Amino acid sequence: MGALMLQGTGSDVGKSVLVAGLCRALANRGLRVLPFKPQNMSNNAAVTVDGGEIGRAQALQALACRVDPHTDMNPVLLKPQADRTAQLVVHGRVRGTLGTGDFRNARRPLLAEVMASYGRLRAACDIVVVEGAGSPAEINLRAGDIANMGFARAAGVPVVLVGDIDRGGVIAAIVGTRTVIDPADAAMIAGFIVNKFRGDPALFEDGYAQIESLSGWRGYGLVPWLAAAARLPSEDAVVLERPAGPGAGRVVIACPILPRISNFDDLDPLKAEPGVDLVMVPPGRPIPAAAALVVLPGSKATIADLAALRGEGWDIDILAHHRRGGQIIGLCGGYQMLGRRVSDPDGREGPPGEAEGLGLLDVATRLTGAKTLRQVAGTALGARFDGYEMHMGETGGADAARPFARFDDGRSDGAISASGQVMGSYVHGLLARAELRGALLARLGVVAEGGDHRARVDAALDEIAAVLEAHLDMPGLIALAA
Repeated sequence: MGALMLQGTGSDVGKSVLVAGLCRALANRGLRVLPFKPQNMSNNAAVTVDGGEIGRAQALQALACRVDPHTDMNPVLLKPQADRTAQLVVHGRVRGTLGTGDFRNARRPLLAEVMASYGRLRAACDIVVVEGAGSPAEINLRAGDIANMGFARAAGVPVVLVGDIDRGGVIAAIVGTRTVIDPADAAMIAGFIVNKFRGDPALFEDGYAQIESLSGWRGYGLVPWLAAAARLPSEDAVVLERPAGPGAGRVVIACPILPRISNFDDLDPLKAEPGVDLVMVPPGRPIPAAAALVVLPGSKATIADLAALRGEGWDIDILAHHRRGGQIIGLCGGYQMLGRRVSDPDGREGPPGEAEGLGLLDVATRLTGAKTLRQVAGTALGARFDGYEMHMGETGGADAARPFARFDDGRSDGAISASGQVMGSYVHGLLARAELRGALLARLGVVAEGGDHRARVDAALDEIAAVLEAHLDMPGLIALAA
């Protein structure tokens, strides 16, 4: 067979979820399928079996294919950090830092590395399902593109364009894309999918036909609103900007939304717990005084986010929470913030410098050396866990003598304060397993009921695949990929 690429009329139209659902549907049909995204921009990442990092969405899509994530699935990853710069990760390893205008020039030679990764995946499976980035209609970015049509044309991969009807204007979005892109790019598009439809499909029959007539592309289906997608980890921080409805949980757990927040899917298992109200605190709002636990999340630029945290007055809220006897846990960058000091002498995450931490753990962090990327397993709070490390620098001090976790290889991780109120860990994915999540919630007087989070995600992928089988022209898409 071959490959199929989904591109979108814009960001957040549902490409990542549709690719994951298609991967699971094709895998359920007995096909060997692998995901691929030439270029991604996200601070939510995952560690691969070959010791690198890729975008969280591609790790989820690998799960959908029932395979281990590999760096070839996302050969170019940009991780935004402080001062309008981004860390450039190629084939899973940090290659440097790019300024705002540097990437246009830097990406041209990366196409060869993108094609090498794609070639290896293509040789190992029946179908590669490729996800674009942003939109091909961003014609100001077309020169040197490796994420959308630049890749599709280089690899000869047919494209299906995804439009989001929930945001409105889907007819104009799809037909307008046809109008503004280069004719040679338009020739790569074989059809379209209308995503996130609510209501009676019969009401959109005329609109669907008009898209086909005006664009000259055939439709491959009208996908209804996928409720199960809410159970999948989100890659794009745009979801944090959407206000959540009031919760019914008995215990409040609060997490401030830092400007460079990363790997916030660490908290998804808490969100699924019936006994918990997980409050993601946006800028301009105080951390709720009712919170039993405050979580400081990962950050792509710890010193810059510490300054932002203080600018919001959240440091005052956290210290008041601590004086009231509240529990605090920091994950990765959040762990670093809880210490006495964070220093970045080489400018790994921004301008060289250092900052005072919150002083709630007697540890200090120095951001030097190679980036730590590894999958780990062990015991913490008397319970088993597994996850991954993804961080710069080392942290040590008196409280590290009371480690949060012990890895199976004998190493220790993190720190716990003498009072036991404050904890920090470098491990992402800690809370996915019910055992450790239950141990943490027991400290708050809550019984964990959410079960194994990974099993919950896997079941959601099967639900989405079943919906796509019912609403997409799957035989037509498979034939297109041949």
